[in-house]
Amino acid sequence: MVELVVVMVIILVVSGIAIIQLQPTWQQLEVNAATDQVKTVLREARELSISQRRTIAIQFVGTTEIELFQYQIQYTALGAPTQVISSTPFLTVPIGNNVSFMTFTGETDTPDQFSGTISAPGGIYFGGVAGGPPAGMEFQSDGTFTDGNGNPINGTVFLGVTNLPKTARAVTVLGNTGRIKSWRTTSAWGASGAGWSL
Repeated sequence: MVELVVVMVIILVVSGIAIIQLQPTWQQLEVNAATDQVKTVLREARELSISQRRTIAIQFVGTTEIELFQYQIQYTALGAPTQVISSTPFLTVPIGNNVSFMTFTGETDTPDQFSGTISAPGGIYFGGVAGGPPAGMEFQSDGTFTDGNGNPINGTVFLGVTNLPKTARAVTVLGNTGRIKSWRTTSAWGASGAGWSL
């Protein structure tokens, strides 16, 4: 009986050590999955705008959700048809557990340099505006990414797990082409653009 108890204690100790050792790996997997999710939603929005030949608007809600809206054609009795954005999103995607849109103290911009000086903690920078332009953000039917006035904008979505700078990730969008890339940190931030790799 004593031997059985000793074996059980040894198994519990080894299991506890393994769980503690695997926690950083688990956090990296969570943030990688969330980054892939953001990148996938943005790519789906772009492809949808091209295939359906309509504008798809994007909104980042709080620190953990992405919403997509469609523009709909509305006809008036005597006037020309107009495009009006739908009032409810057709897709709302929450990102992974423990991961949020955020930046870390000392974090620099990605090598794409779409965010300029990172000053706000929200993690969303498009068109040189923290949180995105007031006029909105949209993928057009030609695949470009613009503000609500049709001007191409570049931008970055920063993600991470609170208090863990090694989990910093970023997804960039090039306005003129709609190209979407993801970045991971090497956590050696210094000069702007340093500390990131594809």
